[in-house]
Amino acid sequence: MTEIVQPEWMKGYTPTVQTGNPNWKKGMKSPNPNGRPRGIVDKRTKVTQALMDDAPAIARVVIDAALAGDVQAAGLVLSRVAPVLRAQTERVEFDFDATAPVTRQVEAVLQAIADGKVAPDVGKQIIEAIGALSAVRAVDELEKRLAALEEKQ
Repeated sequence: MTEIVQPEWMKGYTPTVQTGNPNWKKGMKSPNPNGRPRGIVDKRTKVTQALMDDAPAIARVVIDAALAGDVQAAGLVLSRVAPVLRAQTERVEFDFDATAPVTRQVEAVLQAIADGKVAPDVGKQIIEAIGALSAVRAVDELEKRLAALEEKQ
């Protein structure tokens, strides 16, 4: 591992770590001991309530504008009515040996991509899944080896 070398002018400097609000000291009295009074409605709640009161009229204006040909209004209405289309991964089939070593599995996926049996983006997802599974298996193997070492001692 490489060691960080400080310049000469920084020799002996250690930064102080400050956590929390530096203006607030432990044991200090609260500037507002009674807290927020009950029943107070904050500004955001007031604005939200005002919008909710006028929501039907606002919706009617936007819908009328969309029907009149306003493309932005139509987009807004459709975005609230129709679900957003999401990319869906296609189901693929190709020769794959799940018991093979990880390198062979990745090679099989790459060959399927090269042969046109699997789309490149789908192949990338499969390779990432193989990598994630490989990492989990490695951790599992390390845990077993550690448990075996602890049993011997």
